[in-house]
Amino acid sequence: MKHKPNIPAFLLWEYDLKTFNYDKSYKIVIERVLERGTMENWKEIVSYYPIEKILETIDWSAQLQERDKNFSKLFLKSDYFNAV
Repeated sequence: MKHKPNIPAFLLWEYDLKTFNYDKSYKIVIERVLERGTMENWKEIVSYYPIEKILETIDWSAQLQERDKNFSKLFLKSDYFNAV
């Protein structure tokens, strides 16, 4: 069984995290972290979700602004996460 990602409760404040399904609700988690998360939160989603799933969510999202989408794609494709 995969451990849930260590995402701060304030990013998902309106959900009951005891019953929250990080796999079914991945789009919510990814959007919140990309919008409001720290670098540690970014590392957490990258280690939990496949990069392809994160990139698909970025393209799908109506919540993220276009500049945030572009930055996120560029950053995720950079060497930063491979070097960590």
